[in-house]
Amino acid sequence: MRFLLFACLPLLAVVLGAQDRSQARSMVMSDGGIVATSQTLASQAGTQILAQGGTAMDAAIAANAVLGVVEPESSGIGGDLFAIYYEAKTGKVSAINASGWAPEGLTIARLRGQGLTAMPQTGIESVTVPGAVAGWSALHDRFGVLGWSELFQPAIYYADHGYPVTELISAAWALEAGKLRGDQNGSKVYLRDGKAPQPGEMFRNPQLAAAYRLIAGQGAGAFYTGELARAVLATSHRLGGAQPPPARADFHAAWGTPLTTHSHGGQVVEPPPTSQGMAALEMLNI
Repeated sequence: MRFLLFACLPLLAVVLGAQDRSQARSMVMSDGGIVATSQTLASQAGTQILAQGGTAMDAAIAANAVLGVVEPESSGIGGDLFAIYYEAKTGKVSAINASGWAPEGLTIARLRGQGLTAMPQTGIESVTVPGAVAGWSALHDRFGVLGWSELFQPAIYYADHGYPVTELISAAWALEAGKLRGDQNGSKVYLRDGKAPQPGEMFRNPQLAAAYRLIAGQGAGAFYTGELARAVLATSHRLGGAQPPPARADFHAAWGTPLTTHSHGGQVVEPPPTSQGMAALEMLNI
């Protein structure tokens, strides 16, 4: 068997041509869609949604929700969302901006009164209204076919039952451990004995599972006007933030016209500002 394997390797190299992948695994190919994320469990969740008859957007929302569980240092319902969606039937590309605005009370005078001469990049004064959940809702309303609550079941499962933390995420998590230790909620939820989880360690987040259940059962409004909104505002108040309730209650995602440029014989599409898509297009043009 070993001889047969070695004898096949030169043949593989010839078949694969200039790109010798004889020492790599086979490429992933599918006629039913592929979901690509930075974490396998999130990709699997999106694939399961496709298998249930969901659209690409249904799968994207489910995968994004799982990323908020398994990759919390990079993703989550406390952040913003930008998305572009290509509809094969019509050839139309849609773009959405679900980035939250700054608190009503966060003025230049307020920052100067704290001795700040530049916009802080960390801390409560850098926090804007989280737009991700509103973005999910708007995208699902326009492009989803499965029930809203179905999309959150994989994320709820992993948050409740736990998942093994992968090595790259563990390393990035550890870099934020000092910041997490500085806040009572951050330390309680995301650290164990004051440390970030190690590679392979099972990590559960029952509080996030409870939040996802509320969003799944009550819709995006649960995040912006309900129990979750009150919890976020209480934390903002504890930390001295400027965000009043109206800054969350009336938030909505905005649809926009995608930006495009041509590069190397193809068309490149990016979301409009306030995303960073313009910068990518400018670099290609240069």
